[in-house]
Parts: sequence; structure tokens; C-alpha cells
Amino acid sequence: MATAHRSVEIKLNLRLSAQPDPSSSGAPVAAGRRDRFTANNRLQMKIFLNNSWNRVWKGLEATGDEIAVYDELISRYSEPWRKYHTLRHLHECLTSFDSVAHLATRPAEVEAALWFHDAVYELHQPDNEGASAQLATTILSASGVASELCSRIAELIVLTKHNALPQAPDEQLLVDIDLAILGASPSRFAEYERQIREEYSFVPEDVFREKRGEILRSFVARAHLYSTPHFRGLLEQQARINLANSPKQNVSWCQNQSLQIYPRSGV
Repeated sequence: MATAHRSVEIKLNLRLSAQPDPSSSGAPVAAGRRDRFTANNRLQMKIFLNNSWNRVWKGLEATGDEIAVYDELISRYSEPWRKYHTLRHLHECLTSFDSVAHLATRPAEVEAALWFHDAVYELHQPDNEGASAQLATTILSASGVASELCSRIAELIVLTKHNALPQAPDEQLLVDIDLAILGASPSRFAEYERQIREEYSFVPEDVFREKRGEILRSFVARAHLYSTPHFRGLLEQQARINLANSPKQNVSWCQNQSLQIYPRSGV
């Protein structure tokens, strides 16, 4: 078994140079708008994704075609209509997870859910999370992953709709990781906002602002943006600053006790 896994790792590494550039969506971009990544950054990202996927596959005790599934996921996150939900977003999520994996009850399942959580991203589809969960279940079941693991992974993926508060520790960890972009540096947060707007460029500005505002207001009643003490302490303050300073936030200020705003759910 160890020899087989080692063979897969070598084959995955051989594919590194053939993978799409994680710094872009795969579509042409205007000068100066491509994510600022050096060649070394891109190589390191590819290696990181490779190692993460190897770890997931082993952790789930999967027995199917690891390389084929890996290639499919890489291809999905490289679809040309994606501007934010790209390989870079996946890498950012997995990097965050790498620093808190010790907090997870079932780390392989959380990491697998991160790999699949935006695997389906169709701009005109209302339930990408549900479709991503179904895709994960189909692929992982066919790869010999136990049914109870597949069910738990699917449940984690659906939580990235951000329309309900996560309850279990692994749920909270996953959701906080997906929302971590809100507490990024001001420049990265501004870039994220541009990327989201570009993904929905077909939506009129007034409609986009209205719908975004509706979702944001649904967060106002929450006591905390982040559920885990780790991410709350690390990112909550910066996330609030980013959102308060954002010119695209069409949000009414909370009129009770303290003034607070929260992010749109569709991160």
C-alpha cells in the first residue's frame, strides 16, 4: 500500500507543470489585474495542493483513481468564469486549514470538504453547494470511501452556504476557514470584492447591491462572525474593519447596542 501511494505521489508531481496557472481563472485578463504571483509562488502552490490531496486520499482510505479525481478538481477550479473561486481560493483555504488541522476532530474529512466545497460553481445555479456535496458523495463513494464519511463530508460542504450557524467543532472550523477572506489584508479584501463583482458582472449594479445588502443584514444579529476562538481572535477585528470600509457594502447599520456589519454569505 505504501508503494502504491508513493507511485501516485510521483505521478501527481509529474503533473505539476501541466496544471493550469492557479493565479488565474484560465481566461484572459486585463493587464495589471492578474493575481500578483511569481513563478515561484505558483510552483509552491501546486506542490502544496499536490501534498494536500495526497493527504486527503490517504486519510479517507480511498482506493479509486486518485490522479483522475485530482485532475478533475483542478480543472473545475480553473474554469474560465471563475474570478475568486479559483485554485487560489482553494489554496488559501487549505493553507488556513494546514495551520489549524490539529483543532479538527476528523481532519481528513474537513480537508476533503474544503477540496470539494466549490467544485461546482455555476453562476446561474442556485445551489452550487448542494451540487458540490453531491459530486463529492458520488466521486468518493465510487473511490471506496465509507458511506458515513461521505455523508459527513457532504454535510460540511452544504454548510458553506452560510445560511445557518455551524454547531459541531469541525463544522465551525470549516465555515471559519471559508470566511477567512473577510479578515484578509485590506488589499486582498479589496481584490476579493472586485473578483466577486467580476464573477457576477452580468448582474446590474443596483440589483447586485440590493441582494448583497440583504444577505449582509442577515448576519447583523449574529454575536460573532467567526465561531471558533482561534479565527475570532485572529480575524474578527480585521474583518469588521474591512467590511466597514468597503464602498460596496450596501448594509444598514445595526440599531441596537453596538454597530456591527457582517459579510455576504456567498463568499
